[in-house]
Amino acid sequence: MSKKVVLTMLAVIGLMLASCGPAATPEPTQAPATEAATAAATTEAPAVPEICMGAQPGDTVTVMYQWSGTEEEKINAILAPLVETCGIRIVAETTRDDAVLDARVQSQPPDILFWPNISPLRLYTNRLQNLEAVGADAGNYAPYWIEMGTVDGRWLAIPVKADIKSIIWYSPAQFELYGYQVPTTFEELDALVERMVADGNVPWSMGMESGPATGWTGSDFIQDILLVQQGPDYVMGLIDGSIPYNDAGVVQAYETYVRWASDPLYTVGGTTGTLNTSFLDAIYITFAEPPQAMMVKQSGFAGGEIVSRYPGLVYGQDFDFFPFPGAQGMQGGADFMMVFNDTPAVRAVVAYLTGPEGAAAWAQVGFDLSPNLLATGQYADPQLAKKAEALANASGFTPDMGDTIGAPFGEAEWTAIIAAVQGEDIPTVLQAAAAAQAEALGR
Repeated sequence: MSKKVVLTMLAVIGLMLASCGPAATPEPTQAPATEAATAAATTEAPAVPEICMGAQPGDTVTVMYQWSGTEEEKINAILAPLVETCGIRIVAETTRDDAVLDARVQSQPPDILFWPNISPLRLYTNRLQNLEAVGADAGNYAPYWIEMGTVDGRWLAIPVKADIKSIIWYSPAQFELYGYQVPTTFEELDALVERMVADGNVPWSMGMESGPATGWTGSDFIQDILLVQQGPDYVMGLIDGSIPYNDAGVVQAYETYVRWASDPLYTVGGTTGTLNTSFLDAIYITFAEPPQAMMVKQSGFAGGEIVSRYPGLVYGQDFDFFPFPGAQGMQGGADFMMVFNDTPAVRAVVAYLTGPEGAAAWAQVGFDLSPNLLATGQYADPQLAKKAEALANASGFTPDMGDTIGAPFGEAEWTAIIAAVQGEDIPTVLQAAAAAQAEALGR
């Protein structure tokens, strides 16, 4: 074969390979190569979602709380969307012991503390982080929540969970039967009570028996009366000790309570029924067939107890509740969030729980109520939805006095309530409770 033929064949093969392969391109300059590499890197490593606040997968947040069992399952369900999105780990420790909490704080405090009162504010003020600096959104809360968690101008605590106590349970069917209207003022409530008595009905079921804790339901009732007659600032004055527990306003509230709690015309069994009927039975007999009373003042848990005892009853028809008429503010319990350490993962949890995503998750899971106003209107449970509206419309919030003031006040208060219902002189029985209040608060 001649050299000329070989060269011709090689040229043809080269043309064929060129037609099958990619078109030749000029060697790119350095600048376009850098832009391409940057784009590729961006595609391969997406930015961390904004909700994660810079936290990286594998980052850990240590938390301490009193929740366990079903409650712990609910807080895990609430945090699950954040955990899954950001890949962070929540390491939890459960305790109900203040001494365990103190030992933990003194050695290696948890990143985040959830606690059923704000006593850690006084104990660990200088160790807690300012909430606005770690991602909390104060705009989603009523001002009284911010004020409650502020010490010396530093916002250190915000509630994540609340349970309201200033509510009265009743049967809409029974009210309709007798033509009763739900009262909206204390004067209307008082008039309704008198009308029920005139109709031959017993207005209240006020049983308070609870073993060593007998008296706590009376404490809740009296605190709501105080919110009506004196207001939330007065109640907070009792809690901080600036107002003694034997003050004239407390005497007045006791007189109102005893008038109902000791008379069989007003409550089931009079004094004997109030002292010896268990607090659970006080709920049940209100919705028995036939009912023994028209109303029972009890916390939010009563709805579950009613359904448990009488599964055939329908909420909104056979049982319902209304806010305690005339109360200036709401009484209840709350679990507060406090932060010891500032990390991106901690900020993610704080921002989530105080923002829209956490509010929506809390409402859907239904772990009692979120004080986050953005949760209002998102509850799947109709009872929680109504309670949330009551809390959102409240002009203030006062924690349970007995739980907040601490020992030895709680037991002394219950003793005073029992003695008053038994007919002892109210100013006299309040002296010992006032002394216990002063002792508990170091006054």
